[in-house]
Amino acid sequence: MHNRWMIGFLAAAMVAGAAGAALLAPARVGAVDREVIQLLQLVTQLSQSHQALQMAVTQNAAVEKTLIEQALDSVSKLTLTMGSMQKSIQDMQANSGARLDTMSTQVQGVSDNLQELLARMGKINQQLTDAQTAIQGIDAKLAASTPPPAAAGAAAAPVPSADLLYSNGLRDLNGKKYDLALQEFQDYLKHYPETDLASNAQFYLGEIAFAQEQYAQAMDAYTKVLENYPKSFKLAPARLKKALALIQVGEKTTAIRELRNVVRLYPGTEEDRRARAKLKELGATV
Repeated sequence: MHNRWMIGFLAAAMVAGAAGAALLAPARVGAVDREVIQLLQLVTQLSQSHQALQMAVTQNAAVEKTLIEQALDSVSKLTLTMGSMQKSIQDMQANSGARLDTMSTQVQGVSDNLQELLARMGKINQQLTDAQTAIQGIDAKLAASTPPPAAAGAAAAPVPSADLLYSNGLRDLNGKKYDLALQEFQDYLKHYPETDLASNAQFYLGEIAFAQEQYAQAMDAYTKVLENYPKSFKLAPARLKKALALIQVGEKTTAIRELRNVVRLYPGTEEDRRARAKLKELGATV
């Protein structure tokens, strides 16, 4: 609009100038007519150029509008795509959370089963340790091959071998045939007091008395292990069982002292663990 106004203004000025010149110089009428014609032609050309320019601007505006519409359409499609992707991600997170919860539950179950298995293995290990101790003692005795003493007379019954007496005593003890086991271990100590298994036989006399709730006799048997066999493998269990027998007869203070001795003298053993647990149960410190 501004360009059209300028073109019109220039054309009018030029025509006015030409007309003024004609009034001031009437002798040059023919020349003025030619200039007017030329000015009119120039105005026509300028008008045509302006129209062409305006058409080009209009076309460019249409192209820009089309491009803007296409861009907006692309943005809209991209927004829809991102919304779909976000929903898919949220669904994946929800499913992953459910799977993680399931896996956590399964892991906890496996952990519980493992702890139970370890507890059972601990018990089995203790049983194997006891059995191994007994077997080692028997093997040691077989290697020593201590012969039984000679019979006092022709009428005296032969004394069973040390191995036979000991194995029969263990068999009857495990079978809870306490009277037979008691006699067999007593005979063992009578005839074979210096063997490597003598302290074991003395300990099992305490076990028989404890099983029959004869706690005073049990304490006496355990005390003999501690006093007479300083190198025995049964020192730790003998001291522990003596403390447990003391608890049964109401000697709590003495029992606590013995339990603390077990912890002090036999650290890291099964007896140490059991003594600590019993002290905690009694409300006493280590």
